[in-house]
Amino acid sequence: MSDRVIRMVVAYDGTDFCGWQRQPGARTAQEEIEKALARMHGHPVPIVGAGRTDSGVHAAGQVAHFVTDIARIPADRFEPALNRFMPADVRIVRAADAHPDFHARFDARLRRYKYYIRTGPTQLPHLDRYAWRIFRHPDLARLNRLASCLRGEIDCDAFAAAKDPSENRFRYLHHAAFYAEGDALVFDISANAFLWRMVRSLVGTLVELEASGAPDTAMRDILESRDRGRAGTTAPARGLFLWNVEYYDPPTRYGRRLQADAAGDSADE
Repeated sequence: MSDRVIRMVVAYDGTDFCGWQRQPGARTAQEEIEKALARMHGHPVPIVGAGRTDSGVHAAGQVAHFVTDIARIPADRFEPALNRFMPADVRIVRAADAHPDFHARFDARLRRYKYYIRTGPTQLPHLDRYAWRIFRHPDLARLNRLASCLRGEIDCDAFAAAKDPSENRFRYLHHAAFYAEGDALVFDISANAFLWRMVRSLVGTLVELEASGAPDTAMRDILESRDRGRAGTTAPARGLFLWNVEYYDPPTRYGRRLQADAAGDSADE
């Protein structure tokens, strides 16, 4: 039997990670999974993720792939086998055989993030590990009016971090909206790809605009200005989750061309 491509869905608590991507001298989710794979295989096994989440950002549905030369293990057994070798803050949710050409990064057609905001007085401290606590109750309808311009192909230059390397800062946004979930507000956004810290910049700006009583067109005006100086603060990493990734199935050259058109960028949050 030839080598197989295994596709995994990965969840992790990003609090104690320096992001997803392996880097010297830092603890990352990718590194922990690769250490477990090396123990199983007896040699290094690199993995590729759908996107590079930033330090402190969490994931409920990161997707990654690797190539295995172990023929005897059914794909779904990689989930419990790897989880035995990994710390509690990173888990394989499921694993399956993938198309031989599958690529977790370049075959992705949509990446979805959720950002959690908790309002009012602190009640359950452990929840603040996974949300931005603000001591007021924003107007949900106004937040959504401000965010209504976040649709379609948009020049996101005004929300690019200073060190973002992307040459092409146009992104196609499929959906962006706030909704209530218990005592939390959730900002739910999906796009073909994101700039580095883009979602957190959008959230921080929208919350500041709502608090200041800015007109409903204020967010559109900032986008059209392409001026990062007009945008607001960057919301804390702890409220952000890479929620899920959707794919072209089967893998297509068309999908990979779209990713190349986005300057080869994945979801760099």
